[in-house]
Amino acid sequence: MKLTLRQIRKIILGLALVVLVGGLGYRLGEQRVSLRFYQSAPFVKINRDLPVDKQGQVDFALFWQVWDRLQASYLDKSELDPQKMVYGAISGMVAAAGDPYTYFLPPKENNESKARLRGDFEGVGIEIGYDKNGQITVISPLSGTPAESAGIKAGDLIVKITDERTKVDKETTGMTLQEAVDLIRGPKGTLVKLTIARKGVEKPFEVSLKRDTIIVKSVELKFETYHGKKIAILKLSQFGERTYNEWQTAVNEIKKQKASGVILDLRNNPGGFLQGAVYIGSEFIKSGVLVWQDQGIAGRESFSASGQGHLLSEPLVVLINKGSASASEIVAGALQEKGRAKLVGEQSFGKGTVQEAQDLPNGAGLHVTVARWLLPSGKSIDKEGVKPDFEIKVEETNSASETQNVSDQQLQKALDLLAP
Repeated sequence: MKLTLRQIRKIILGLALVVLVGGLGYRLGEQRVSLRFYQSAPFVKINRDLPVDKQGQVDFALFWQVWDRLQASYLDKSELDPQKMVYGAISGMVAAAGDPYTYFLPPKENNESKARLRGDFEGVGIEIGYDKNGQITVISPLSGTPAESAGIKAGDLIVKITDERTKVDKETTGMTLQEAVDLIRGPKGTLVKLTIARKGVEKPFEVSLKRDTIIVKSVELKFETYHGKKIAILKLSQFGERTYNEWQTAVNEIKKQKASGVILDLRNNPGGFLQGAVYIGSEFIKSGVLVWQDQGIAGRESFSASGQGHLLSEPLVVLINKGSASASEIVAGALQEKGRAKLVGEQSFGKGTVQEAQDLPNGAGLHVTVARWLLPSGKSIDKEGVKPDFEIKVEETNSASETQNVSDQQLQKALDLLAP
C-alpha cells in the first residue's frame, strides 16, 4: 500500500525528531510543529522551514527541497515510489554512520535475514562481508550449497554481480552488503553470475550459480577410528536457531560412543548469535569468562561459562580458517586462551563487533553495531583474527580436489594431535 504525501512527511518528521532529540539535544519547545484536534482526530501542520540544530550543522528543510524537486522535475514520475523513497532516506541515514555492519532492512530483506538464521532461504549459500579494503568478499561458502559446489572460496572478492532473472548487471564498488545480498539471492531455479577476483589467479573469472532452497544444518557429526582411538569430528556450520537441538543430539551420541577425543570443525563458520557462542564454549569450559562485550562508555560486560558443560574432559582440537568469523572466533579464541584446545588451520576472518537486530514497524529491521567483543584476555581480534597454533594454509587454486586435499591435511593434523 502506497502512503500519501502527508503520511510520508509524518514519518520523516518523526525520524528527524528521533535524530535531533537523541543526538543533537533538540528541545521539544523549539519544534515548529503545531498540533490541533478536530473532532478527536489529530491534525499535524508541519512548517517545512525546520530549525537547524544549535551548532548549525543540520538543516532538515533541505530534505523537503530535494523531495519537491524530484516530484516536480523527474522525467518519469510514475517511477517515484514514496515508500521506496522513505526507505532509501532511512538507509542513507544509517549508512552515514560509516559502519558496514550497521544497516537498515526494509520488510522483505528483514524477513530474509531472519530466514538465514532459521536455516532456510533461497539463494546460493554464501556469507559475505567486507575485507580490510572495504571490498565485498566471501566470508565462507555454506556446506552442501551451490556456492560450495561451484568452488567459491573464503576470501574471494566479488567484483560484479549479474542477475540473469532481472537483467541487473552491476559492479560491487561502493555497493552495500545488503544490496549485494539482494542481488545474489533470488527464487529457486534462477541463475546469478558472480565475477570473482581470487588471490593467485591473474584475472577475474565468472562463476554461474543456480539458486536453490538452502537448508543450513548447523551441526554434523561423524566418527573416525585413528590409531585405535575413536575420534568424534563435530562440524559446526553456524550459530543459528537450529544449533541448540542439533548440538545436543550430537553430544549425546559422542557420549554414547565413548569418543576418546573431539575435533570441533569451525572452518567456514560465519557466526550467528552471541549467546550461541557462549553456549558452545560452555560445553568445553567449566568456569571463567568466555568473552567480554565492550560497549564503549557503557563499560564492559562479561559472559562466563555456565558450568553445565558436557564435553569438559575430552581432548579437543579446533579447526579454523579465514572463513571462520564472529561467533566462531569467540569460541576458538576462548578455547585457545583457556588452554582447553589447540587450533589448527588458518588465521580467522577478524570480525570483532556485535550487531543487535532490532525489529521496526511494518516488518522492517535495523542491524546496529552495539559493542565490540574481546577474548577472555581482553584482546580484540577485529580485523586481525585468531591465529592457529598449527598453521596449515590452503593454497589458492581453481581445483576443488586440490583444495579438499589441503583441508584434509588440516584434519589430518588434528587427528595426529589427538591420537599420536
